[in-house]
Amino acid sequence: MKICTLNKIAACGTERLGAGYELTEDLAGAQGVMVRSAAMHDMDLPESLVAIARAGAGVNNIPVEDCSDKGIVVFNTPGANANAVKELVLAGLFLSSRKIVDGCNWAQTLAGEGEAAAKLVEKGKSAFAGPEIKGKKLGVIGLGAIGVLVANAATHLGMEVYGYDPYLSVDAAWKLSRSVYHANALEEIYAECDYISVHVPLTPDTKGMLGADAFATMKEGVRILNFARAGLVDSDAMKAALASGKVASYVVDFPTAEMLGVDNVVAIPHLGASTPESEDNCAVMAADQLKDYLENGNIVNSVNFPEVKVPRSTESRVCVLHKNIPNMLAQISSVVSATGANIEAMTNKSRKDYAYTVLDIEGKVSDNVVAEIMKVEGIIRVRIL
Repeated sequence: MKICTLNKIAACGTERLGAGYELTEDLAGAQGVMVRSAAMHDMDLPESLVAIARAGAGVNNIPVEDCSDKGIVVFNTPGANANAVKELVLAGLFLSSRKIVDGCNWAQTLAGEGEAAAKLVEKGKSAFAGPEIKGKKLGVIGLGAIGVLVANAATHLGMEVYGYDPYLSVDAAWKLSRSVYHANALEEIYAECDYISVHVPLTPDTKGMLGADAFATMKEGVRILNFARAGLVDSDAMKAALASGKVASYVVDFPTAEMLGVDNVVAIPHLGASTPESEDNCAVMAADQLKDYLENGNIVNSVNFPEVKVPRSTESRVCVLHKNIPNMLAQISSVVSATGANIEAMTNKSRKDYAYTVLDIEGKVSDNVVAEIMKVEGIIRVRIL
């Protein structure tokens, strides 16, 4: 199978694909894509393409809606870079408090002062004083893979941690320290916390969530950390809050033109996942998910189709991507049975407007099965493995 790598993918990942896979930079004729940051919105996706594996969590660079309509499963790698981001968030806590960046930049201006430099340092250092984080309250908004690690680590640094996530998964809940206080509303985070770290995806509902109304309810001198997405913060409202002192410091890993050069903004050049360990983890996870889907039809960590992972019990497997509409299962099974095939097992899952059905069939599947299933209204794509 032909796999197009639109970015450099760590060899420890691509090597897991094994024999039978050809890596190429040519998208034409590819069955799979492995990508990191390459923008795919203006690319012509070939009919051969059935899956895209993003070596990272965000999929803003991928036309997910278009992929769904074409039956292209889009994977991401949640949690693979979580530790790398967590470590930078912890660094952000100290950067937001101690004016380390400003102090270091000022110290460099003393070059050439000779023996007077030491005295100038002692005289000027008070301009960069800042509070310790121990004993302060940290609000973590979003308790996914990264948020949980940040919350847990902060408790060990002596902080009083508030966590908020209305969609907290059972798995995340098991991992969350009992020392983390469960906030019932964002307003509780805003009113109580000295530091706020946001870890939610950018959606129409979360865009600009940290804006004028949110800042108005926060404590005076609050420090904001954003290692999720720039669009979560209203830039104009943030600049006004910084100017008034409502926000003492804003640390962001996604610098935009509006925030560069603004006083008390620490702009980090998107270094959250920039570690060799993170890149390796993402590459391995992306490759494993892509290979399992191409060979077995299993879907794990897709952003546009439901998770279906079942062991193969027969020689043939029919995989059907379709719209989530009534009577689909009956129509699919009827068409398959009409060809004389015996369905050993069938699994169906749905996710919003889309669904996925996997049928394990005894013996070989006739060539006309795909054509017959595609005649059913609402069918998007059929694969026989």
